[in-house]
Amino acid sequence: GDTYDIVQVEGIEMAQYARHAAGRAPVVFDDHNCEYLLQQRNALNDLRVPRRWHAAGYSLVQWQKLRRYEAQVCREAAAVVAVSGPDRAALWRLVPEAAITVIPNGIDLAAYPPAEPDPADSSPTLLFTGKMDYRPNIDAALWFGRAVLPLILARRPDVRWQIVGLNPHPRLDVLRRLPQVEITGAVDDVRPYLAAAAVYIIPMRVGGGTRFKALEAMAAAKPIVSTSLGVEGLPVADGRELLLADSPLEFAAAILRLLDDRAQDGSLGRSLGAAARRLVADRYTWETILPALEQLYTTLRPVHPTLPQAKGVQP
Repeated sequence: GDTYDIVQVEGIEMAQYARHAAGRAPVVFDDHNCEYLLQQRNALNDLRVPRRWHAAGYSLVQWQKLRRYEAQVCREAAAVVAVSGPDRAALWRLVPEAAITVIPNGIDLAAYPPAEPDPADSSPTLLFTGKMDYRPNIDAALWFGRAVLPLILARRPDVRWQIVGLNPHPRLDVLRRLPQVEITGAVDDVRPYLAAAAVYIIPMRVGGGTRFKALEAMAAAKPIVSTSLGVEGLPVADGRELLLADSPLEFAAAILRLLDDRAQDGSLGRSLGAAARRLVADRYTWETILPALEQLYTTLRPVHPTLPQAKGVQP
């Protein structure tokens, strides 16, 4: 069969196949999320809501299973890649001896040109994107719809909210009944929705990793309001690249601030968007990220037997 110099495993779901594919080649485990931490946060979040205790129980069991399995995968890999500093720290708590390198998610900056919403659109749109059967995204949408959106509509009844992403979960049906909410399901391209949005929101209360949704909105230079967890691992600051808010009142106030700014001269939104796009250009383009991955590869030496050299050719 084929002999590989390095085998890279993308995500914990593929880790079970590493031994079969690698042979004696070193394995790089790319942990897209610190999975045990994600289940831990799911469990603790659901425990606060009695009607979600059944889900909390499931996550408690998965949390313990994943702690053991994720630790085993990290120990067996020649190198581990985490997408953020907090994820690396969480993995080190499991496996202090593991060789873990932070290489964040990347984005094609040119594919997300900045675009201003149509000024003739009198009803500003808030946008949330993501795979909508993913528990952290479901939780984020329900929290925003129940706790934050009513506060915004009390002052701005003209506001609309779009939830864009495939496989909307039945738990989101309660939001479909609101006339201000549109749940699109899968779309061919998220960029037209980004272009039309007045404010991009990241109301995450659960999760981990580096959120591609945040990088997309930042690359598109959108005004963003996020929870602290929603941009965990990204070197952003409140009032510089985006507005941070962790309570319903703060989240609603931040959105209303951006909508008021938009109705005036839009200077705050443009300043935040420009700074966010600069950060992506400096830290999260493929031109920046791929050399870091290549550098990691150079530290790994294949352990399979050296192939025979043709006579007269120097190794």
